[in-house]
Amino acid sequence: MAPWRTPARGPSAARLRRVSTRPRTAAAVLSVLLAGPLLLAGCADKEGTSEAGSSSAATQEPASEGATETDPEAAPGEDGGDDAPPFLADTESDTESASADASVTVSDIRIGGHDGFDRVVFEVGGTGTPGWDVQYVDAASSQGSGEAIDVAGDAVLQVTLTGAGYPYDTGVEEYAGGPLTSAASTVVTEVVWDATYEGTSVAFIGATTEYPFRVYALSDPARVVVEVAHAAG
Repeated sequence: MAPWRTPARGPSAARLRRVSTRPRTAAAVLSVLLAGPLLLAGCADKEGTSEAGSSSAATQEPASEGATETDPEAAPGEDGGDDAPPFLADTESDTESASADASVTVSDIRIGGHDGFDRVVFEVGGTGTPGWDVQYVDAASSQGSGEAIDVAGDAVLQVTLTGAGYPYDTGVEEYAGGPLTSAASTVVTEVVWDATYEGTSVAFIGATTEYPFRVYALSDPARVVVEVAHAAG
């Protein structure tokens, strides 16, 4: 079976801004009550209109986020975990098994630059929990065909997600964008998506050298996070 590939597209995500309101003070409420029923009704009508307008504005002005560059300050911690494992001093492979019911499809890939490390996020949809096998390789090659893949950088980190399913099985549209770069990253030079083939999805992270990395999973939505340190441990 040939690797699954989808037409190129430019993925994007949108986020709504939260609008908070300040509670009224007791003095303000008392002054309205003393002003009389008519004034109270008039103020209520005006206030109701104002609150409705604020709610409408919040839904009509979402903040957009590009797929190729993620601003780490726009939503701090959204793609990060407080319980992330430490960066080890070596660069050995990191492997985790998928759950028995895993059938997921990569729907989005993001890059972010942070203090001390660069982050690459693989968002997935489907059922179960994906596993992974992440390791540095001498060269990038496409699974299935074995054809060489060009990845910018002096080091190549191969990310193999296990428990993967084809879009027609998971009902999730697969990521189909081209190579990703980010002006915010320091050591990650490029991320190149390969394909899904026989239960695995593969991507390659280019780096300036073989720096230590860590891998962990997040939920809601399900994501596999790969972080590359800016220096050796």
